[in-house]
Amino acid sequence: MISKIVPCLWFDTQAEQAARFYTGIFKDSRITEITYYGEAGKEIHGQPADQVLTVGFELEGQSFTALNGGPQFQFSCAVSLQVMCEDQAEIDYYWEKLRAGGDPTAQQCGWLADKFGLSWQVVPKIVPELLKDHKSAAGQRVFAAIMDMKKMDIVALQRAYAG
Repeated sequence: MISKIVPCLWFDTQAEQAARFYTGIFKDSRITEITYYGEAGKEIHGQPADQVLTVGFELEGQSFTALNGGPQFQFSCAVSLQVMCEDQAEIDYYWEKLRAGGDPTAQQCGWLADKFGLSWQVVPKIVPELLKDHKSAAGQRVFAAIMDMKKMDIVALQRAYAG
């Protein structure tokens, strides 16, 4: 089933490689379709015929499109994908897999950039609850702890909350 809203991720020429990378990480995932450039419109898009145009894929039930659009646009950390994790083992798994080959300087507060430059947030599901009362001492301690982390640490966040 195609989602009503499908994020389209613009790549230079790595759409299929990226889709295979992501579907290799997330357990409930699959590539749903691949389309190719033809001769039509070549004078505008400049891509060779038979090169991958788009790759449709799903991660945990969310549909995505990866597009080989050329080098004109790059990813920015202004848009990121959140992976909401149940426990530390899940955080560790996604953190290690998604950051592999990415920019180590682009890691802060659970945020990372993968090897394609796409930003991800690997976050414990409990964070919104811990930050709910932002004026409380507990909420302030949790926020301060997050600011000092690269990869999120659930035990450290719970300790900060408890004081």
